[in-house]
Amino acid sequence: MRRTERFPVEGANSLWHIYKTVPFWKVMRNFIIIQAGRYTPFLTVKNWMYRVFLNMSVGEKTSFALMVMPDIMFPEKISVGANTIIGYNTTILAHEYLIKEYRLGPVVIGDNVLIGANTTILPGVEIGDEAVVSAGTLVHKDVPAGAFVGGNPMKIIYTKEEMDERRNADSFYTSE
Repeated sequence: MRRTERFPVEGANSLWHIYKTVPFWKVMRNFIIIQAGRYTPFLTVKNWMYRVFLNMSVGEKTSFALMVMPDIMFPEKISVGANTIIGYNTTILAHEYLIKEYRLGPVVIGDNVLIGANTTILPGVEIGDEAVVSAGTLVHKDVPAGAFVGGNPMKIIYTKEEMDERRNADSFYTSE
């Protein structure tokens, strides 16, 4: 189960209540910063912008590829560990607006994580240290540390133990 806080709404769908849930000027500021960050080729500048202007927790040597889209309304709920790669055109959501409610939840991405291109990460999930998320995955639940996951719906392809075995058997990871 994802860790989200639920907020019921009355009348029109929850997106019609958007500026009761988040200030308009915050969304505008975040939009400008995120759009600049999506195209910025300098990783240190991008990380600095996300830390300073969006209040995201971003670890050292983390890389956000071109076109990554952090949550525009609640980026401060996103935490990314050190030496992690977020692949091209990935979307990281900390909110979801539904018909009768909206939900908010933190997204925690560990250290040394690889997120493949075109992945969508839903609110309220944790991705453990050294996990690998294959391209095009919908991350709708927690990813255990060291696991290799993929697909829609997301499934565990290899556990940490299976990944360790593969690495030990693969000459690429062993020194000669």
